[in-house]
Amino acid sequence: MLFEGLHLPLTTPFYPDGRLNLRKLEHNVDRYSKTPAAGLVVLGQIGEPELLSDSETRDVLSVAIQVAGETRVMTAGVSRASVEGTLELAEFAASAGYDAVLVKRPTFLRSNQRRETLTFFQTIADRSPLPILLYSVASAALSPEIISELAAHPAVVGLTDDDVSQDRIESIRDLTSGIRREATVTTVFAAVTGRMLRQKEDQGSATFVSAVSLGGGAAIASAPPKPAIKTRTKTVGFQLITSASERMLSGLRAGAAGIMPGFAAAAPQACYEVYAAWKDEDQALADEKQAWIAPAIAKVEMESGVPGIRFASDLTGYFGGRPRLPLLPLTEAQRNEIETLMSGIRN
Repeated sequence: MLFEGLHLPLTTPFYPDGRLNLRKLEHNVDRYSKTPAAGLVVLGQIGEPELLSDSETRDVLSVAIQVAGETRVMTAGVSRASVEGTLELAEFAASAGYDAVLVKRPTFLRSNQRRETLTFFQTIADRSPLPILLYSVASAALSPEIISELAAHPAVVGLTDDDVSQDRIESIRDLTSGIRREATVTTVFAAVTGRMLRQKEDQGSATFVSAVSLGGGAAIASAPPKPAIKTRTKTVGFQLITSASERMLSGLRAGAAGIMPGFAAAAPQACYEVYAAWKDEDQALADEKQAWIAPAIAKVEMESGVPGIRFASDLTGYFGGRPRLPLLPLTEAQRNEIETLMSGIRN
């Protein structure tokens, strides 16, 4: 699976009383599928996955995949404290049609518990029906050495990391430089999702129903199916995705293939423009695009967290709504400041 481009993390909509609001989730996924995002990430860090029950998690995963555009790479956050719990959700995600799963280290495992951490991920990788993206966040960071050892497993295809310091990224790239895998892509080297491949397999030639089988009358020819997609393969290494909104460019310049900024939930177009300028090798424009949204990122995501991203999403036509307790909505002063910073930012 190819993970280049913008992978847009979703918030999880709730009603004011805390119940899941699946209709608003449908609305968001439908709109996000019309953006230039290469993929959608369901129940990543800003989706508040720790606050959902297993039943609610399945509901969210089911609804999101049903609405998402078939060309969007769909990644499911399935992390649980146990190996079995994580695998149960990975299997559910596979049956629902997801392309990859996002797995982070359980917080009860300390950073110095190397054997336990390796055992957790390797056992999941051995049995996961989907490719795995490692998820390294500040509260559950993975060392470059552990990442490189896990990267040798054929099911572990990449890393999403919120630490994009140049030394760290370069270390990970050096340690995983020997890894080469084949990814199925379109003729223009865009990712091919499992849903696209299933459509290709289901498509055959036009069918002809004889008059005899209909008990007489005219024979009927069905309409020909849409042309099957043409695919090719692309050799990729261990793929890095930066999830740090304020350092998207730093991560890309250090060697990341894609971005997964939390701020993109509120401003997908603005975040994509940073990536697109970098991809086009217009570094001055990329710097300008990043600088333009930097003050909003600092206030919305870095200072206000999930409630800030939710409110900013409300301002740009996506449903953010209230967070689930124990998180609290923003104060009026915080809302006013964010509204000023978000004015003019393309969504």
